[in-house]
Amino acid sequence: MRITPYGAAQTVTGSCHLIETFSKGGYKLILDCGAYQGAEDDRNAQPFGFEPNTVNAVVISHAHHDHIGRLPILIRRGYRGQIYLSEPTLRFLPVILEDSLRLMTEEHERGERTGRKVPELLWDQADLNELYQRLEPVPLHQELAFGPFTLRLRGAGHLPGSAFIEVREGKQCLIFSGDLGNRSKEVLPDPEDPPSADLVLCEGTYGDRPHRPFDETIAEFAQVLSEHLSQGGKVFIPSFALERAQEVLYHLRELEQQNKIPSVPVYVDSPMADKISEIYPQVKNYFSPEVQALYDQGIDPFRPRQLRHTHTVDESKALGDLSGPLVIVAGNGMLSGGRILHHLRYGLSDPKNALVITSYQPRGGLGRILLEGAERVRMFGEEVRVRAQTYTLGGFSGHAGQDELLDWLKGENRVALVHGEPDKLQTLARALGSRGQTAQVAEWGKPIEV
Repeated sequence: MRITPYGAAQTVTGSCHLIETFSKGGYKLILDCGAYQGAEDDRNAQPFGFEPNTVNAVVISHAHHDHIGRLPILIRRGYRGQIYLSEPTLRFLPVILEDSLRLMTEEHERGERTGRKVPELLWDQADLNELYQRLEPVPLHQELAFGPFTLRLRGAGHLPGSAFIEVREGKQCLIFSGDLGNRSKEVLPDPEDPPSADLVLCEGTYGDRPHRPFDETIAEFAQVLSEHLSQGGKVFIPSFALERAQEVLYHLRELEQQNKIPSVPVYVDSPMADKISEIYPQVKNYFSPEVQALYDQGIDPFRPRQLRHTHTVDESKALGDLSGPLVIVAGNGMLSGGRILHHLRYGLSDPKNALVITSYQPRGGLGRILLEGAERVRMFGEEVRVRAQTYTLGGFSGHAGQDELLDWLKGENRVALVHGEPDKLQTLARALGSRGQTAQVAEWGKPIEV
């Protein structure tokens, strides 16, 4: 058995890994098929590195776009098999991919209207409809047979229903971490411990550092909110529609209930986040015991007192005319697109306002530039003066920090690292090596024998 990364190799998006065996006539299994995002999104049009029509099965770890976003392309390019995923992932996937198709189509049409040369759409609704026919939900922990492989999904604590994947062939065992959750957070259960394996393909998004204690993160969040809201300011929180937006709402509700922040209008300016929130009660058994207990008491854990949703573009634009104090939660979390950019275009110049970043920000992106203290940024073809304060609350991260990764990998002797910037993966590899473990930074298209 061997595994070859064809995505998320020394970068943080595009997760896609091919497992092969050459016994019993051979078998090919893909783990994840995610989109590249941000500065690397042009890689989505490139060949996979393998022939999709030779793949026997696909298994998905969770529903984030960088783990599912190329599935329609895989279908279009000839994949004929089924796609296996947990029940929550099955429910979230259409919301994520329908929104992706909408954005891709709008960008294409905008380019045609303005005379700008635009590439052909990578996939369309027909590919998506075909994809929906191939989805097969599977319970966590149930043993599944794929040719010579047996496989289990185990809880990863990153999203409702997220999983790390255990693959066995005979006596050999491979573990693929998917994305591991942050154990200090309250909304989701902790990642399960992995069984002993011959090789672990592990994410290293935060392989260079631990997160700050979560109680300190929440205390700072409360302080920032209180300070800027008391001045009549607006607090902008860029957020991914799946998981992060709801977690932010969870803590806004808790802080209100504890009288640590004033109760102000909270606008979720993301139709996709609204759809995800509607799914949450349907998958409540995948949350932490604390969240399940609130649901059992008839309390919506993710609803501050003055929660309001915007749906249309006109409703979103109207938020710019409102005076503070208020909170706006909008996509996307990496500041690479979405409605949050329009709010920042007009809100960054006001010193009463605050930008609270709770998500990973890639190098060269707007979020990283603001965190580095830029006094002016260019948005929508114009220069915007930055007078609002920018805060980063890394403790909100949905990924395990370095200390948690090291603890999760404590029993494993061979580790290959993916899903991270090269310097962060190298730092984690050195930390593993210092305690006698064999660790390497995986490379795109380079096979690793199990």
